Amino acid sequence: MKSLNELKSLRERLEKGQQLAEKPLRTIIIGMGTCGIAAGARGVLLAIMDELAAKNLSDTAVTQTSCIGMCEKEPLVEVVVEGKSTLYAYVNGEKARRIVLSHIINGEPVTEWSVERALGGRV
Repeated sequence: MKSLNELKSLRERLEKGQQLAEKPLRTIIIGMGTCGIAAGARGVLLAIMDELAAKNLSDTAVTQTSCIGMCEKEPLVEVVVEGKSTLYAYVNGEKARRIVLSHIINGEPVTEWSVERALGGRV
């Protein structure tokens, strides 16, 4: 994704998806600060949106946030299900798709990619 038009198109897709989900059961938050974008967060966002669309998961909201504060672990993705948050580090497109399948669909967080795991059990 390299143009302003592509970003506008993505924004419209995100907004349309959020309008479909009146009250999301799950939320996926993608770190889209400068550090996240430089590390590949746009591709992660697209992979998540594509996977959610392919699985027809309109009850999952996708939002963006600025820098989460752990630039060295970008791209970062936070998944919130029923108030419980899991933060994933070093996410790429393949990992993003697995997070959707495992965590969002099956309710099983992918613990090997969590920030807690990446920090050796320290958060």
